[in-house]
Amino acid sequence: MPEIPVWSLVALSHTGKTTFLERLIPALGELGLSVGVVKHDAHGFQMDYPGKDSNRLTQAGAAVTAVVSPARAAFLENRPLSPEEAVGRIRGVDLILTEGFKTGPWPKLALCRAGSAPAVPLERCAALVTDAPPEDCPVPVFPIQDPMPLARWLARQRKERE
Repeated sequence: MPEIPVWSLVALSHTGKTTFLERLIPALGELGLSVGVVKHDAHGFQMDYPGKDSNRLTQAGAAVTAVVSPARAAFLENRPLSPEEAVGRIRGVDLILTEGFKTGPWPKLALCRAGSAPAVPLERCAALVTDAPPEDCPVPVFPIQDPMPLARWLARQRKERE
C-alpha cells in the first residue's frame, strides 16, 4: 500500500488557515479525493467534558478512550502524541493535510495575505497560496480566493507519486 501523501498548510496566526481548509477539503472531494486532517493546537483543547462518560473513563485512568457511534468515531489519546504519530495513525484516505506544524517534516503550502510575509521562507515551501502573488516566486502560486487550482495541483502531485 503506498504511503499517504502529507502536506502542511502553514501561515501566521489569524491568516485564515482553517477558513482556507474549509474550502480546500470540499474541492478535493469534488475531485474524488478523501482527506484526513491533523490540526495543531498550541493552547490545549478538551473534547470530552466533566460528567460525560468519556470524561469519567479518562479520569479513571484510561490511556486511550474510543467513542463510537453509527455516524462517527473518536479516539481520545489521554497522553502526548507527536504530529508524526497522529499522521501515522490515519488510514483509508487519499491525502492528509496538516494545519500548522511549520517545523514538521512534510512539504509546506504557505498561506499569506497581501502585506505579510509567509510563515516559512518560500525556498522551504512546495507552493504559495496568496491574494498578492509576488514577482519571480520560486514555487507555484495559487489564489487564496479559489481553492480548486490548488486542489487540482495536489491531485496531480498525488497521482505522480503512485
